[in-house]
Amino acid sequence: MVESQKRMRAEDRRDQVLDAAVPVFARNGYEGTSTEDVAKAAGISQPYLFRLFETKRALFIALGDRCFAKVGDAFARAAEGLSGEEALEAMGKAYQVMLADRDLLLLQLHAYAACDDPEIRAATRRAFSRLWGEVAEAASLPADDLVDFFSKGMLLTVIAAMDAAELRDAWVRACLDPETS
Repeated sequence: MVESQKRMRAEDRRDQVLDAAVPVFARNGYEGTSTEDVAKAAGISQPYLFRLFETKRALFIALGDRCFAKVGDAFARAAEGLSGEEALEAMGKAYQVMLADRDLLLLQLHAYAACDDPEIRAATRRAFSRLWGEVAEAASLPADDLVDFFSKGMLLTVIAAMDAAELRDAWVRACLDPETS
């Protein structure tokens, strides 16, 4: 019993480290983030960080997986009981709410940017593929509709990353609400 309690505490600590690491990686990206910065943000020693995550890469991959899973969970909740265009619309609205979490969206963009690393690329591909599959299953629509959905989501992510939603420029209005431009 004591051993499982220790394991649980380690899992809780691992989750806390992931929580603390999100803004650090979101701000600095994979290459620009040191494990020392992550350990400091988490309030732990660097050696303890490496006991929880073997490498910086493993930590970053865990963050990416968590990020994509968070989006997938929000989509699943939003689309529950819906299908087709209604499901896509509900998932789109859920994603627009998520865009307020700047760290989440920047971390997502950094995951794509770090795909020069083969292990990160493989993990990001798996996570994106899983998200695509979840959306496809919930919506039951043709691939072209899914491409449009994900394209619009990426466009919204980029606009949010630039903090451009508040701009009154025509291009922003056209991207955010094409029917009113």
